[in-house]
Amino acid sequence: MDLNRFKKRGYVKKTTDIDPLNNITKVMNNGVNLYIKRDDMLENGGNKTRKLDYLIADALEKGCDTLITCGAVQSNHCRITLAWSNVEKMDCHLILEERVPGSYSEDANGNNFLFHLMGAKSIKVVQGGADLMAKMEEKAEQLRAEGKKPYIIPGGGSNGIGALGYSSCALEIMEQLTKKALDIDAIVVPSGSSGTHAGMAVALKAMNSKIKLVGINVSKPEDAQKEVVYKVAQQHLEHLGLDKDLLKKEELICIGDYVGPGYSRRTDGMVDAVKTFATEEGILLDPVYTGKVGDGFLTLVKDGYFKEGDNVLFLHTGGSIALYAYIDYFKNK
Repeated sequence: MDLNRFKKRGYVKKTTDIDPLNNITKVMNNGVNLYIKRDDMLENGGNKTRKLDYLIADALEKGCDTLITCGAVQSNHCRITLAWSNVEKMDCHLILEERVPGSYSEDANGNNFLFHLMGAKSIKVVQGGADLMAKMEEKAEQLRAEGKKPYIIPGGGSNGIGALGYSSCALEIMEQLTKKALDIDAIVVPSGSSGTHAGMAVALKAMNSKIKLVGINVSKPEDAQKEVVYKVAQQHLEHLGLDKDLLKKEELICIGDYVGPGYSRRTDGMVDAVKTFATEEGILLDPVYTGKVGDGFLTLVKDGYFKEGDNVLFLHTGGSIALYAYIDYFKNK
């Protein structure tokens, strides 16, 4: 699968490490060997940088001077899009969805503080369930009337172009495994807006890999999340010029047991996973995405989902800055 024909900005300047989780493997003590892919160490943070590498290249190729994107009130994606827009000297406008009523505060810490520090041109907060694409189109029309050339990036950077970031990541992983002479039996990934999950799924399928890809949902139940991932995967296959039947919906694994009461809502398992990674490995997860994925990862290992002797890789997609907006989740717990 040749991705060199697709333009990118070069934001991903290095291969992120695959490291053993030696201490957590010992804690689990059931013969499953655990590893981590450190995409949290990417420049300006996390999995969104891989997607934006291609999306912003597309925006600039189209002559755009302004980015519009959306996310939740503590969106890592919005923060990273804003950061790269500053590097490119493009304006950036944010639409924030208050998915949990009353959760937005203009004075909040975490990513919200950084939206202001980094100078978002505008921030509009909308109610949970709002049509975010319509809101972004409305903003784009306003900006066009002012003579700007806006480019809309969907939430999470998840579309056929953004998924290139994780097709390329899958290729990177396979090269690393070859160099390390390491066989991985399964990769555990977050499944939210789904550009990460869809890109990985398409690439592994295109390479005829036997690695099992396990998505841990952060907001939706299994069937609803499969629809989201499949839709982006179909867009991605079309963008790659591959047969849309290459990947079937029923092949996708989207486990919805760790969402809890809803997106960004606290769960005991998430808190335990964040603490386990912090105390055993010195690695920070976030409470919205990677904390819940970490909960799923550890619980599946503990419950025998993977076989003794399996090598299982956790894809850490970043987001730890959001921890500072959810301090109450971890007090007296």
